[in-house]
Amino acid sequence: MAWIYLLIASAAEIVWAFTLKASEGFTRPSMIALNIAALLVAVWFLVQAMRTLPLGTAYAVWTGIGVVGAAILGVILLGESASPARLGAITLIVAGVVMLKVVEG
Repeated sequence: MAWIYLLIASAAEIVWAFTLKASEGFTRPSMIALNIAALLVAVWFLVQAMRTLPLGTAYAVWTGIGVVGAAILGVILLGESASPARLGAITLIVAGVVMLKVVEG
């Protein structure tokens, strides 16, 4: 169950990061509200996951999934660069997250 909580926390972190950008410097009230809600959900589910998972694993997976998800949304929705170097860096992050899951069991 901890891994499910961690995936929910990670998805909420992606929403948080995206709405941080979409809030346009905290000038769009609807995005600010969604941003705060997403952050609260992300942290709550991260805490639930950390009841079972080690701190280092949970936090690294949470931030790793968040980084990859935010980068993908940036490319798809915001027209950010999808250069080979950037995609390679994202691939390395994914590999690290997978390794943490494998070694954690």
